[in-house]
Amino acid sequence: MSPYRLNPRKLLLSKWTARQPHNREKHFLVTELHCDEEGTVLQVELQAVLSQRSERLDWHALQDGERWLMGWK
Repeated sequence: MSPYRLNPRKLLLSKWTARQPHNREKHFLVTELHCDEEGTVLQVELQAVLSQRSERLDWHALQDGERWLMGWK
């Protein structure tokens, strides 16, 4: 069970903090939503604030409270 419910349509430009930062990349911003033909959000593009490195992941992964915190902490 996730600690909070997310609306995938409202994830664009949301801020996230990694619980276990790698390469000092702790703060992330959702820069893009990837949808299917019906417009259902499938994945998000997360960009590290420090390095500008981007990675794509299933948006449901953000509900994992062991890995992600909502906002910049």
